[in-house]
This record gives sequence, C-alpha cells and structure tokens, in this order.
Amino acid sequence: MYLIALTGGIASGKSVVSKRLGELGAVVVDADVLAREVVEPGTPGLAAIAEEFGAGVIAPDGALDRAALGAVVFSQPDRLARLNAITHPAVWQRARELFAEAEALDPRAIVVYDVPLLVEASGNRPLTFDVVVVVQAAADERLRRLVELRGFDEGEAARRIGSQASDAARLDIADVVIDSNGTLDGTLRQVDALWDDVRARASAVSEAVPKLE
Repeated sequence: MYLIALTGGIASGKSVVSKRLGELGAVVVDADVLAREVVEPGTPGLAAIAEEFGAGVIAPDGALDRAALGAVVFSQPDRLARLNAITHPAVWQRARELFAEAEALDPRAIVVYDVPLLVEASGNRPLTFDVVVVVQAAADERLRRLVELRGFDEGEAARRIGSQASDAARLDIADVVIDSNGTLDGTLRQVDALWDDVRARASAVSEAVPKLE
C-alpha cells in the first residue's frame, strides 16, 4: 500500500483534487465522512460531545445538531480544541481500519486519506504517510469562494478560515503542493502529474519489497 495524506484549508480546492485522484484509481478515505460516522447516535463520540457541550448541541431526534455545535466552537478556540480532542482520535482509528481493509484487498493499492485537519490532528498520532499533499489557495481567494459559492457571510467565512491551521503550518509538512489559485483545468493538470509520479513511486516501493517464495 502507498499512503497519501491530502490536506488543505476550507475552500482550498482539496475536494476537487480528492475526486480526481479517486477517478484515476486511488482508494479515497474521507475524514469528513468518518467524522460524521463517529458521532452518529449511540456512539461514544456523540455521548462525549453531549457531556462536554450540553444537551443544546443534540437535536430532538438524538442526532448531533452541527449548526448549534459550530456556533459554539468556531468562536471559541479552547472549545474547538476540546471537540477535536474527542473526535480526532476516533476518526484516526477508523481511518486506520479502512487503510488495512484496502491493503488486504490490494497490497499495491494507492490510498488517499482526505483530511482537512491534518495539522490540527497530528498531535494524536505520528505523520506516517508516504507523501503529504497540500492543496493551497490564497486566503482572499478562499474567502471569495466561501461567500460567492457557498453562501457564507463574510464574517463567518473569515472565522471558519481563522479556526483552522495557518497556511504556513500546512506548507511546513508538505511534500507536494497543488496550487489551486488558477483555473480548474490547471489544478487538474497538477493532479494528473502527481498521480503519474505517485504510481511510479508506489511501483518502485512494491518492487523493492522482497517476495516470499
């Protein structure tokens, strides 16, 4: 298995890159999907959130009220850190299970861990990836995308960007940077080039592993 960590700030274009890698043949494990899974009704994660943040973040049907929780944590860094301490270990554990399943099905699989909060979660486990890919767009471009394409008001968009790790912190762990400030076609060309490089690297790693007779 060849394991890629794919990260980027909100509205950076990371989802575009992740989708393209999946189309090219990668097995994509989406941390956002897992983050929802580990706080479903009846999970230890949801119970821990209710205990920490109170009944006000639980909807009448027993599910997590994400809007109510977001209103609390995105304006209070200490509360956001507490939420991350609950969810990040659970997400990482589930991700590792899915990595193992992918490897069992195909030992030569190229697996992409699509994880927006890689820097924020890194204190919970070592960065054990073959390559870390960061999708990068300027903060003002990300702000524009959130307002014009996702319907955020400017203040909320700025708070969401500010609640995440800095661009410098993400770039500090990057092995490869995808610049998504330009056109969609330009971004996809970079992804295709990355895929060609990763396939070559993964093949070289596979051939270097001794085969049992």
